[in-house]
This record gives sequence, C-alpha cells and structure tokens, in this order.
Amino acid sequence: MTGRLMLLDTASLYFRAYFGVPDSVRAPDGTPVNAVRGLLDFIDRLVKDHRPDHLVACMDADWRPRWRVDLIPTYKAHRVAEEHTGAPDAEEVPDTLAPQVPVIDEVLDAIGIARVGVAEYEADDVIGTFTARARGPVDIVTGDRDLYQLVDDERRVRVLYPLKGVGTLQVTDETLLREKYGVDGRGYADLALLRGDPSDGLPGVAGIGEKTAAKLLAEFGDLAGIMAAVDDPGAKLTPSQRKRLTEARPYLAVAPKVVRVADDVPLPEVGTVLPDAPRDPAALAGLARRWGLGGSLDRLLTTLTS
Repeated sequence: MTGRLMLLDTASLYFRAYFGVPDSVRAPDGTPVNAVRGLLDFIDRLVKDHRPDHLVACMDADWRPRWRVDLIPTYKAHRVAEEHTGAPDAEEVPDTLAPQVPVIDEVLDAIGIARVGVAEYEADDVIGTFTARARGPVDIVTGDRDLYQLVDDERRVRVLYPLKGVGTLQVTDETLLREKYGVDGRGYADLALLRGDPSDGLPGVAGIGEKTAAKLLAEFGDLAGIMAAVDDPGAKLTPSQRKRLTEARPYLAVAPKVVRVADDVPLPEVGTVLPDAPRDPAALAGLARRWGLGGSLDRLLTTLTS
C-alpha cells in the first residue's frame, strides 16, 4: 500500500458524532440518525481537508477481547452492559445509538469505504496492523489517546485527535508528545500502563502518576529499564518508588500485552482505495431515502467524486 492512508477509529468517531449532533436529526419515521449523519459529515471533512489515497473504517469486532481480560480482569469491566458466554460482552451504549451502528455499516459498505473488523480484536489492533504494513504516510483519526503509541515521525505516522468535531484536529507528532508527555510514540504505551487509565480499567502503579512515569522513563529508557533499576540497589529510585514498583510487578508483567496495540492481526483482503463513486448506488439510494441521510450523504459523495 502506497500513498496516504487514513485509518478511522470508527466507534470513537460515531460516539463523538452522537453526542455532538442533536438527536432531533431523525429519519422520516422518527428514528434518530444523528450518529449516522454526523459520521458522514466527519468523513466528508476529513477527506476534503487531508485528501487520503486510502481510507479504512476500522471497527471493534470485539471491544473487550477475552485475551486482554484474562490478563487484567478489570479491563473495561465498568463498561460491560451484559456478559455473554462464547461471544463478546455487550458494551454500554446509549439506547438511541445502538440501532444506528448497523445503519452506519450498511451505508459505508454501499458507498464503498473499506470497513474492517477482526474477531477477537479491537479497532485499535486493526489500526496497529494496517499502520505496521503501510509503506506511505498514515493519518490515524481517533479520540482515543491510547493510539498515540503508534506515532512515528520517521515512518510519517501521526494521530489526528479531534478537539472540536473534526474541523479542529490536534496533529499529534513526536514533537507534541515530547512537549506534553515527555515521551515519544514508542514510550507512550509504557507511560500509559505505569500511570493507569480508569476509563479502560487499568490500575497502573499506585503513587506513580503521569509526571513521575515520564521522569522514570526519561531516566531508565523504558519499562524494562525501570524494572532493572528496581533490582539494582544503586539505581536512582526513591524507597517509595522502589516499593511500589516491586508490589506492582505482577501487573507490570502482563500490562504491556494489554496496553500495546497488536500489529499482527490477520487482516482480510480488502480494497482500501478511496472510492470515487458508490459501490452500490441502488442500495445507497434506498438507504438515503429510508434514513433521510440528505445533505450529509450528498456532500460526501460530491467530495468523493471531485
């Protein structure tokens, strides 16, 4: 794959669309379609502003993979709406958003925008694998800071982080990461697992906040270097830091696999080139009528064909 690749953290974007567009935006039958239309508007703006050659809507086939939960049982546990045996647990999703997700899937498919989710993996892992395979520049569009770990100036990988809609994006490169967090992309995962993340149910190391984690990484290089320092009586650690890191050793032994996105997901063969015409015009026209997609869809199609 050559040319500029844009990877969408689709759930992150349609959640933002849902909360950013009034639920008075409805289909002819009265069903809310604010997330659907908002996402189409987002994609339109992203394509206009950044002109990717390839575009992939990356999906959560499993938003809470069992292999991550087996390592850290609290992983996203507070967001489980219903536990399922032999299938992904149901995530807490607003009642009027859940019915819009299948509509989003159908509309993207009819337009011809590649939509990729892989069983037992999160969208982050799909993004990580596409990024690892890319040969050209990569723009990752997400409201999830976890993906900062993929930022790599040498490989021209950056994260476009929405500050207000997608009209105002924080272009996240290694310079910005060093200014804000004191680490580069490679170091961000270690920073995240040390400080913890309540939104993902990651406990972190007690007493080690973001600033302390950044200082430790600056001093010792990475998590392995920090843990080697714990075992070295001459290393520059305070007694409190040494004690807390020692107590957290079981967590720190498994946290890297949970926090770091996978880069070896078995991706399906899929065409990622940005379409210049709908894949299924008849199906798309039917969806537009049924769900009242109006100007949101029209604008995106005009952008794709221009």
